[in-house]
Amino acid sequence: MGREEILKLSMTELAKAIREKKVTSEEAVCAVFENIDDRESIVHAYLSFYREESVRKARECDKMVRESADISALPPLLGVPVAIKDNLSLAGKKMTCGSKMLADYTAPYTATSVAKLEKSGAIVIGKTNMDEFGMGASTEHSYFGTTTHPMDKTRVPGGSSGGSAAAVACGEAFASLGTDTGGSVRQPAAFCGLIGLRPTYGSVSRHGLTAFSSSMDTIGPITRGSVDAAVLFNTVKGADPNDQTSVSAPKVDISAMESYSVRGKKIGIPKQLLGEGESSEVVKRAKTFFEEHGAQVEEIDMPILDFAVAIYYILSSAEASANLARYDGIRYGYRSSGVSDISELYTKTRTEGFGKEVKRRILLGNYVLSSEHFDDCYRQAERARNMVKKAFDEAFTKYDMLLCPTVPGVAPHIGEIDKDPLAAYIADLCTVPASLAGIPAVSVPFGTSAVTASDGEALPAAIQLMGPRFSEQEILGAARFVEKGVSGT
Repeated sequence: MGREEILKLSMTELAKAIREKKVTSEEAVCAVFENIDDRESIVHAYLSFYREESVRKARECDKMVRESADISALPPLLGVPVAIKDNLSLAGKKMTCGSKMLADYTAPYTATSVAKLEKSGAIVIGKTNMDEFGMGASTEHSYFGTTTHPMDKTRVPGGSSGGSAAAVACGEAFASLGTDTGGSVRQPAAFCGLIGLRPTYGSVSRHGLTAFSSSMDTIGPITRGSVDAAVLFNTVKGADPNDQTSVSAPKVDISAMESYSVRGKKIGIPKQLLGEGESSEVVKRAKTFFEEHGAQVEEIDMPILDFAVAIYYILSSAEASANLARYDGIRYGYRSSGVSDISELYTKTRTEGFGKEVKRRILLGNYVLSSEHFDDCYRQAERARNMVKKAFDEAFTKYDMLLCPTVPGVAPHIGEIDKDPLAAYIADLCTVPASLAGIPAVSVPFGTSAVTASDGEALPAAIQLMGPRFSEQEILGAARFVEKGVSGT
């Protein structure tokens, strides 16, 4: 099987081909690295690679396949090259979080989710670029430079898991683990024409994930298809004694996904999330699609969602300011030089070590946590968050799932977001509600937009499906139904 044929395979297709000896893991790993050599100088999806180690592991996987008397007993993702976002720890490897503050930091242990991924037989070939500490929606806030969109080098791939999305979209990995606080898996997946799953909060252990907003941080897969996303979710999910917020979660039944139908399902569209222009049009197309296949689709009113972005930025910034207080130049990470006392050390280290977006969030977080504003900002936002959760609970008594755009438009041009940070925050309107409620949500490609890339090819369009807690089976089944009905895959 040639390089191009290998790179066209999905993650699960490749795993099956390796077990059936139609292709070797070494061939797959080499195909990916050859593609990286060709494209990475422009895309800049990765911050670190493990080429020699990956080839060695691939050969070990191939030996296991050759010597196995029962291929069904082999690990399910044996020999498949995957990536992880650079805020997930991997023992003995750098973990920068896209920040100067951690540019030389080496992780002493492996994140639970990554350990489970490796136990499944997958080969982690590298760590992907990201907005600093997960704060941003473009990867432009990475200390190590911007990742570009795989279809258009003048545009961003989204963020903060932009490197992960770009790597998967352009064949530099077969899948990636990203992290989603306010939409950082779903948004870049939408921009790059991929599946991006934010699982139920707590269903995947956060042990080994560098904290941004602890009550919303969630690890999720970015893949080329919904089956791959389900397989990765099944691989990394589950309670972990190292994370007291983690819980057991039902396994997604892949065969049930394949036979899923929306006929008879009730789908709500929150009118507060409809948006205008491109995003509104894609939802109208999706509504027609679902209705033609027997679903009942109707707009619903969820007024509290008008305040979702404000609630999210108050709470996430407050948690970020507390979580990032640990980076002080004393214990680990970047330390400024030429200081006369500890106060100056703190000030210079944090001024030099953090980028402007992180500083902006820390300042906002400190403001809302101050004694003067704690009650009227932070406390009120907590109450409003509970209202968001209640609104979703009520909606799911009537509807099987909710439908909305993932993003308000297509991937912005490089530098566009930086001109108007407030507009970038408002662009999170469709993704932050699920984050606040702790419910699962998946971004699903839905044809193309009217906007074209620099080569004239139409950029991807996407919809988002949300369900009640632990409804990954339902929303991934619907995602699979959309894939078969819209793209025929």
